[in-house]
Amino acid sequence: MRIIILLIVAALAQAADAPFQPIAFLMGEWIGEGGGKPGDANGSFSFALDLDKKIAVRKNHADLQNGVHDDLMIAYPDPAGKGLRAIYFDNEGHVINYMVEPIEGGVQFMSEASKTMPRFRLTYKKTGEKTVSIQFEIAPPGKPDSFAPYITAGARRK
Repeated sequence: MRIIILLIVAALAQAADAPFQPIAFLMGEWIGEGGGKPGDANGSFSFALDLDKKIAVRKNHADLQNGVHDDLMIAYPDPAGKGLRAIYFDNEGHVINYMVEPIEGGVQFMSEASKTMPRFRLTYKKTGEKTVSIQFEIAPPGKPDSFAPYITAGARRK
């Protein structure tokens, strides 16, 4: 009887995490290194479920050549039942709304296309059991599919 109860509790816990399956491989703490137009950087980030597993929180810190970059992203189930959404904030005052889409080998955070604003795409791909590649791309206003890499990095699980 005790084993059955434990199995039921485990199944319920897994069901609560179900909306976050596309980003499940990112849960935990990571150490990263990378480069891009802002220059080489060293940093770390973490993904963790919070608020009784209703949201996932990513905290990111990067030491850049010209300063520090900190950001916070919160992923949450889309109220209309269309997967995950995320909202991003950073210490430079940027705010980005994303749709979260599973892709082969990883996950992609994509902002909406706009004729007047840039479009952003953040991609994480598994490259090993404890490693991921990260690419942040920007498309100019009015050219929503003309992405150019801005940051390319890798990270390993702590």
